[in-house]
Amino acid sequence: MAEKIQSSREGGVDAPTRLPVPWKEPDFFDQKKLDEELYRTFEICHGCRRCVSLCNSYPTLFDLIDESPTYDIDGVDTKDYNKVVDECYMCDLCYQTKCPYVPPHPWALDFPHLMLRAKAKKLKDKTDGLKTRLRNSLLSNSGDVALKYGAIPIVDITLNKINDTKIIRKTMESAIGIHAEATLPKFTSNTLKKRFNKMPAQNPEVQTTENTTGKVMVFGTCYCNYSTPDVGEDLIKVLQHNNIQTSLIKEEKCCGMPKFEMGDLEAVEKAMKYNVPRLKKVIDSGFDIIAAVPSCVLMFKQELPLLFPDNKDVQLIKKHMFDPFEYLSLREKSSLFNENFKNPFNKISYQAACHQRVQNIGPKTKEILSKIPGAEIDVIERCSGHDGTYAVKKESHKTSLKIRKPVVNKVKKFDPSVFSSDCPMASKHVGEGLEGDIKITIHPISILKEAYGI
Repeated sequence: MAEKIQSSREGGVDAPTRLPVPWKEPDFFDQKKLDEELYRTFEICHGCRRCVSLCNSYPTLFDLIDESPTYDIDGVDTKDYNKVVDECYMCDLCYQTKCPYVPPHPWALDFPHLMLRAKAKKLKDKTDGLKTRLRNSLLSNSGDVALKYGAIPIVDITLNKINDTKIIRKTMESAIGIHAEATLPKFTSNTLKKRFNKMPAQNPEVQTTENTTGKVMVFGTCYCNYSTPDVGEDLIKVLQHNNIQTSLIKEEKCCGMPKFEMGDLEAVEKAMKYNVPRLKKVIDSGFDIIAAVPSCVLMFKQELPLLFPDNKDVQLIKKHMFDPFEYLSLREKSSLFNENFKNPFNKISYQAACHQRVQNIGPKTKEILSKIPGAEIDVIERCSGHDGTYAVKKESHKTSLKIRKPVVNKVKKFDPSVFSSDCPMASKHVGEGLEGDIKITIHPISILKEAYGI
């Protein structure tokens, strides 16, 4: 009887439960079954429409339905389903913050992973044009290829100059579909690994807690290693300032999130097979792992464990991978957080990155930054619209600016002295929409470092 009552209810209030992604089962790539699941999901979304403000997938879906002859999903051509799929950049907010029909609800909706399935099918069938496939491959390889080779001395300066040249950017837009006005990552030869090697040796007394070892290896990530090494450097200095034994992982590949967002699951598996044995050695030697970019943390905390549920090493890494502020918060609960701040702050606008929010760790960044004397923090829980690749594509750049606008407006209304986001790409993207005397700080960890006076 209880089961019957649950299956008939309208929505669910239980905590979302994520189910493994069965991407190696034959049915995963069966077009007929995929279309059936898209139809089922879209029909439920049509009757709910709670997620309409999150991204452009939902307005696209609802416009298709509203403009159809039947004013329902049965009037939408299945070929148009990909218009919805193409707008999804896997922020995961619909699943974690809005949808009442996710598991354990019996309807068991998982919109992001359904979009992942559709993207994987498109990639497998090569339904996108050659130019689009080449562009997507270039963007999703940026960590292990473009940024890495862009870190070669002189090459970094040359590439940065090329990316700032209008006529070249117009040519790139026409040739491979990268929007001419989209900001691309900067290259630097002074990488995080080079900077770490110049840092003085540190040997603090290791203090463990119930959930932390007090010893951390930083997963620099391709972005922090090769494009924003200052963020990684600030993270290391803040951890050391909190008497945490800190080192840097020397051998790693991209976490795989850019490939994941493109539906290239075979490439994700390849990166996993490289990273996991090396990260396991780190854990076996008594270290926890921290990454400054939320997407990298989420990849190891959620996506890889769901893609490879039977891999014990992947599940082990999940338990030892942390967001920086999550880790500092856990240390603070054991009175091991350094609150000796030298520099006060006042008004801080802080955009909570989507891939941090969906880790279900709570507002840890705000909690830690609030300890800075004088800090008044306005938390913005809206997507920046960047995604890493969405904002640079020709077909979606303008939409990314539209998604960004509410964040920019909230920052301007609060009129802070500083704006920051856990995602360096989101911070830059929103920062470009601001004007006046607002200082753009790439990462909240940099605010913490400045408050410490280190």
